Amino acid sequence: MEGNLNNFRVGNIPTVICKPDFITENEEKYLLEKIYEAPLSKWKSLKNRRLQNWGGVVHEKGLLPQDLPPWLTKITQRIYEESGLFPAAMNHVLINEYLPHQGIMPHQDGPAYFPVVSILSLGSPVVMDFIPHSRLRTSMDALRNSVESEGSGAAGIEVNIETDEWMDNHHPFSVLLNSRSLLIFKDNAYSDYLHGIKDSEVHKYDEAVGDEGANDDFDQPLASEKAVEIEGDSEYKIIHRSNNRVSLTCRLVQKVHKNLFKF
Repeated sequence: MEGNLNNFRVGNIPTVICKPDFITENEEKYLLEKIYEAPLSKWKSLKNRRLQNWGGVVHEKGLLPQDLPPWLTKITQRIYEESGLFPAAMNHVLINEYLPHQGIMPHQDGPAYFPVVSILSLGSPVVMDFIPHSRLRTSMDALRNSVESEGSGAAGIEVNIETDEWMDNHHPFSVLLNSRSLLIFKDNAYSDYLHGIKDSEVHKYDEAVGDEGANDDFDQPLASEKAVEIEGDSEYKIIHRSNNRVSLTCRLVQKVHKNLFKF
């Protein structure tokens, strides 16, 4: 995959990659079966979703590790080998389950992780939004205002060009995450953007990318009805989510500690 990453770049910046059909339908079914075989105690219920934590506890100073089960080790090793973007195989996986009306607030991953994220999507497709971080927009707005108030001297023109270029390269965009696709984002997509999913059974978009073949992705394992329907016209598309979505967020915590009290 490393040599072909350019073929799967999506969105407005070159550091977001979405590879469709990273796994097969049978592999998706197997992963879903293993996820739902977990005891109820493994699930943690949050306000808008529930999740499983695998690999240990992520602390501000590192990871208190637990071995990943073989079925997760296999998929994380595959992502590591095929992407070529991680210095080692991922050692931490969060599995999120979203009902059709559930999403996740725009957020940024913490500093404990190596700055590359891989998300494997199972079940119903969704649209993920990438939004420039407010602290960066605020800094650019303040810089622009300063330039405007000080006039357009030679130095001011240079700064204004830089802020315009930043605004041109940092604006919201969306990516359609189809079932069995692998999303990877890194570098400025990791540091300069928040990512999230709207709390809605209907996702409307006019600039989302990655929707090639979405209409062929109806039948989902463990479900007899269509997982998604897409209505489209010349201006926008609408996704109707009818099934649950399960995502595997696979990341690498580089600092691993065997004992909480021996940092």
